Amino acid sequence: MKEILRKVDTMQSELIKKYNRQVLIFTDLDGTLLDHYSYEHEDAKVCMERLMGHGIPIIPNTSKTFAELLELRKRLNLDGPFIVENGAAIFINKNFLPEKPKGAVWQDGFWVKSFSSKRNYWLGLIKKVAPEYGHLFESFVDMTIARIVELTGLTDEDAVLSSQRQFGEPLLWKGSEDELDKFILMLRRIGAHPVKGGRFLHIGGDCNKGIALAWLLREYQRQHKGVTISTIALGDGKNDVSMLEIADTAVRIASPVHEPPELERSLKLYTSNKLGPKGWTEILDQLIPESVFFSPSKNTDKTT
Repeated sequence: MKEILRKVDTMQSELIKKYNRQVLIFTDLDGTLLDHYSYEHEDAKVCMERLMGHGIPIIPNTSKTFAELLELRKRLNLDGPFIVENGAAIFINKNFLPEKPKGAVWQDGFWVKSFSSKRNYWLGLIKKVAPEYGHLFESFVDMTIARIVELTGLTDEDAVLSSQRQFGEPLLWKGSEDELDKFILMLRRIGAHPVKGGRFLHIGGDCNKGIALAWLLREYQRQHKGVTISTIALGDGKNDVSMLEIADTAVRIASPVHEPPELERSLKLYTSNKLGPKGWTEILDQLIPESVFFSPSKNTDKTT
């Protein structure tokens, strides 16, 4: 696997060399690349290794934290950029781009581009609405590690990492849908931008997975002039809609707990039959078959 990672970092992808084009894969994690219940990715492992072996980056675009991604990248054998907390910030490893990304700062061993205020700002806004709505939600910052484990199924160690949020605050909603709509409207009026995730309501800034994807795409294109770039986004939840709408190809991964998110687009839209990582592999094996890398025709586009 180390050999595969070196290929991604130190050489052009097979698609760039053969066709002067590249594919960037942006993927949600929980319920998409990772199984909804076990958080395992075993059923996607072979497909991931095949794509990375040909130099195609797999970029997590997730509600998870920076601390979580540091550990997950090791387990998933990923060595590229990642987007955290529903598009709040992008962390780009030094070797991913030829130059410093515009507007990014060097922090914790990565180039970092942020799109949101820090967590304490949003905690302050939540405190303002607590007198009226506090009995209807449970805030992450007030949860014990045992409570986070109970709600998420994470291990104690992973729950600790999940609690280390930098840019936003997840809430467990306990009220009705009607009360939730009113709560969201109030938060928007005071400057927050709530996003519904698979388990929690995420309170943060005017950012989302789509905005982050678009920024990284523009930066990649700026530093790879003349290369045609295609994007594939994969996700299973409502907080994935923004990236699914703007990617060149959108993939909805079937979930065991809810229906696929509704999208406005209809072109280049796929929905898996299989769940989680099995569905991830099911669709990407169709979109980017092995034959793409060995086709003699430079005018044939089979990647999306």
